[in-house]
Amino acid sequence: MDSSVNLIALGLALASGIFMAVQGSLNAVLSKYIGLIETTFLVHAIGTVILMIVLFVLKMGKGSLASYAQAPWYAYLGGVISVLIIYLVAASIPQVGMANATTAIIVGQVLTALLIDYFGGFGLTKSIISWCDFLGLMLLAAGAYLLLK
Repeated sequence: MDSSVNLIALGLALASGIFMAVQGSLNAVLSKYIGLIETTFLVHAIGTVILMIVLFVLKMGKGSLASYAQAPWYAYLGGVISVLIIYLVAASIPQVGMANATTAIIVGQVLTALLIDYFGGFGLTKSIISWCDFLGLMLLAAGAYLLLK
C-alpha cells in the first residue's frame, strides 16, 4: 500500500481522536446543564439533522440506503453502542478529568481493536498480534496508571 495513503489515513484517524476529545468535553459540559441522558439524546438528534442535510439536501452520500437489509443484523449495533459511548464519556470526564478519561478510552479501544484484529471479529481480516502490539498496549496501560497518580 502507498505510504502517502497510509499517512492520509493516519491523519484522518488523528483528527478523529482530536474531535473525540473535544466532543467528550463539550458533552460533559452540556450534561451539567441538562443531564446525561438528555445530552446523549440531544447530541444524536443534532447529528441526525446534520446527516439528513448532508444526505438529502446536499446529496453527498455515495452509498445506497435501500441496501440496508443486506447488512448483517449486528452491523446495526453501532447505533446502540454510539448511545453508550456518548453517555459513558460524558459521565466519566467530570469524575476523573479529560486526560484520565481519554487515556482509559484509548486503552480500551486498543485492547478491543487488537482482539477484533486477532479473531477477525465481525468478518474483518484476521491479524497476528505481535509482541510489539502487546508491549504497546502495556505501555498505554502503564501511562494510564501514571496519569491517575
